[in-house]
Amino acid sequence: MAVVRSKIMEMSLWEVYQSPFSWRYGSPEMRRIWSEGEKRRTWRRIWLALAEVQAQFGLVGEDQLSDLRRNVENIDLERALAIEAEIHHDLMAELRTFAEQSPLGGGVLHLGATSMDIEDNAEVLRLRAALDLILERLKEVLILFGERIEQTADLPIIGFTHLQPAEPTTLGYRLAFYAQDLIMEWQALHRLRRELRGKGFKGAVGTAAAYAELIGSENLSAFEEMLSQKLKLAFYAVTTQVAPRLQEYRLISEIAAVGAVLNKFAFDLRFLQSPPLGEWQEPFAHQQVGSSAMPFKRNPILAEKINSLARLLAVLPQSAWGNAAFSLLERTLDDSANRRSLLPESFLIADEMLMTSRRILKGMHFHQTAIQRNLQQFTPFAATERVLMALVKEGADRQEMHERLRGHSLTAWQAVQAGQENPLVDLLSQDERIGGILGAGRIHQLMRVDTYLGIARQEARRIVEQIRMEIQENTKEQHT
Repeated sequence: MAVVRSKIMEMSLWEVYQSPFSWRYGSPEMRRIWSEGEKRRTWRRIWLALAEVQAQFGLVGEDQLSDLRRNVENIDLERALAIEAEIHHDLMAELRTFAEQSPLGGGVLHLGATSMDIEDNAEVLRLRAALDLILERLKEVLILFGERIEQTADLPIIGFTHLQPAEPTTLGYRLAFYAQDLIMEWQALHRLRRELRGKGFKGAVGTAAAYAELIGSENLSAFEEMLSQKLKLAFYAVTTQVAPRLQEYRLISEIAAVGAVLNKFAFDLRFLQSPPLGEWQEPFAHQQVGSSAMPFKRNPILAEKINSLARLLAVLPQSAWGNAAFSLLERTLDDSANRRSLLPESFLIADEMLMTSRRILKGMHFHQTAIQRNLQQFTPFAATERVLMALVKEGADRQEMHERLRGHSLTAWQAVQAGQENPLVDLLSQDERIGGILGAGRIHQLMRVDTYLGIARQEARRIVEQIRMEIQENTKEQHT
């Protein structure tokens, strides 16, 4: 086994399987958080913290602590993997490597602990660091959404329901819909960030019996509180051998919810970028190639990447649910293998999706000509509802007017499909009943798009203010 590992390490990285999250998706910062090196350094920091607290109870000497501090960052992955090949336990292999490097202090490492006292606390520290990075990315995306909403709050567009032209709205209001959901996720993730808990130091089944033997049960509360302060991490009051896995399920579910919002944004962008509509366009570099066969193509590859990654992210909470629900009694190991990829990849996917969304929002283009063309073509149909209400208010029979409006709309739709300008306004003005009741001037006024936008403008701006308020409040919280 050791020979096999050694040979693999000697091979070029490109000659063995590499996860796309190892180099293609996610940021260097996020990959570092979830790297093997950072995991082992975190283990060692926790072992050192445990020894430092135990020193206050007379179990560890200062010379031993000094020895451990000298080597706490000095990981030797090759040596640890060689030991693991023999004993088949990665944490114990790292422990032995650390102890070998620290002849004075190595003998007191892991005193009273079980593996998950180290691993679970380390994992939640990495989850917290990864969540902080996601929140920073989400803040950047929210700020960009706010800027785009503010720029387009008054810009009328045709809305779509069932992928059919419906009534007018504004571009800023449409963007505010995505931003509103992201604000809710921003709040939910901050709440989870504040509630994150580690296992603490409670031993093999969560009773802390081994630590009680070492320092006395009367000292256990103070012992854990000292470790909590040293690691800057709150602990659960009750655990088994592991911390409750429900925490990871809740966190990954909220991360996936962010993915759902970004997925809708990207999916809508793809629809609106299609040439028959042509209203939106994601950024397209000057030298970018759209297709190997069709040089004219400008494919929405950034939005498509978001949709593809979101599809994977959406199913990950199911595995996290299983880890919470199927761990038998005080602990079984059937969550261990999947968590090695589940936790990092959930965050790496979200990281990539947020960075790609940031790139889109910075460089996306709204085509005014296409927006106006679609408005002129489709808005008169939407305005028939407004005309109907005006007719009824003037005393007309609702059913009769509805039938007349329907007939003229079908005639106008045939003209639009034939490539002609929409004649609906003229058809209604010339109708002896409709025109006779309202008059041509009133009909033209009723069918003006800028007077039929309801709450769109003001609510879009309200979302911008909410984004600014949320970020300002969070900044104050961080400073205090």
